[in-house]
Amino acid sequence: MPRRQGYALLIALLAGTAVLAAAVAFTGTLLFSGGRPAPADAPDARPAAGGPAAPAHSAGLWTATWTAAPIAGVPDTAHGSALNRRTIRNVVHTSIGGDAARVTLSNVFGTRPLHLDRVTVNARAVTFGGAVRATVAAGGQLVSDPVVVPVPADADLVVALRTSAPEGPVTMHPGGHQTSYVDTAWGTWRTDGWRYLTAVDVRTRAAAGTVVAIGDSLTAGTGSTSDTNSRWPDVLADRLGGRYGVANAGIAGNRILRDGRGVRASVRFDRDALEVAGARTVVVALGINDVQKSPQETDPHRIADALRSMTRRAQAHGLRVVGATLMPYEGFRTWTPAREEVRQRVNELIRAGGVFDAVVDFDAAARDPHRPTRLRPAYDSGDHLHLNDAGYRLLGSTVDLTTLVHERPVSDEL
Repeated sequence: MPRRQGYALLIALLAGTAVLAAAVAFTGTLLFSGGRPAPADAPDARPAAGGPAAPAHSAGLWTATWTAAPIAGVPDTAHGSALNRRTIRNVVHTSIGGDAARVTLSNVFGTRPLHLDRVTVNARAVTFGGAVRATVAAGGQLVSDPVVVPVPADADLVVALRTSAPEGPVTMHPGGHQTSYVDTAWGTWRTDGWRYLTAVDVRTRAAAGTVVAIGDSLTAGTGSTSDTNSRWPDVLADRLGGRYGVANAGIAGNRILRDGRGVRASVRFDRDALEVAGARTVVVALGINDVQKSPQETDPHRIADALRSMTRRAQAHGLRVVGATLMPYEGFRTWTPAREEVRQRVNELIRAGGVFDAVVDFDAAARDPHRPTRLRPAYDSGDHLHLNDAGYRLLGSTVDLTTLVHERPVSDEL
């Protein structure tokens, strides 16, 4: 079911932030007045700009509750000079909760340093090396100090960033299927992209780690209803019930073997999957864009070998990998019988074993039993490639929870 538990919190925070944003126009720093948060009771190892957000294993203490893979750098020149001293309010939805948080800010596609006047999590000030102001080097990223703020599970969280001057290119994840906001001197405008923010980690003793879902548009949620958290990783998080976080590293249009929309998955795998805080298991749902997008990959073994290589890299970090079969897409504009043959052969190689530690058969679950080269109509968003909310609920329900970890299998029984 779509998760809406955070809406009351969101409305209150947005109302409060709007009042503060108005005050900024007159007093400059009023928005971010306030003391430094109380120190965490555990030390935080903050990597230098450009380093990983957190070690893959963080002793069960710091665990990702939300992530978004950076896709591109955009000029972001809307409203011109009004971007000066703007406040970006990134709205994210948590998978697990905790008693403290830290955020990762990325300037990986930036060509100049990113200067931030202030960063807040649910209106609580965040520091970086003890300082309220922060600078993220061009091409780098920065992890905040811990901020003691209660973070509920399955709820909306507002991470606000104020830039001191127009910046660009802006590192962002567009098309997030979640409404965020940008406040300027000219007013507030809505956006479906997350700017600069790529991860929120929580300090928790309840969750055993995080499951990272790395994929393409079918993981990012294309075709799902915005602001309802209906992507299949959201459904998986609901089923896990707080025992594991779920980090969505899906990028619409992403491929394994070629750059396209976003850096190719085989290259971004370390950054967006292996280096996620508390990562225990990676669910890989990739390959359909290598099959259907031009230039097409015609050799199914190259796709399977690339997937196998990603599995070996994850295993070297002590992680488990669950891989998904490629779903049908006949009726979509790029479908051809030759490409269908490649898809079928990739699925045969996946099902035969040796590519992943375990397999989730998205193809068998979503295909029309009467026309197996097509999606079942009840799950089709209308373009014959992407799913609707019911289809994503199906995928999230198809993952066998007992395959997600080695030593401590989980089930739907709490």
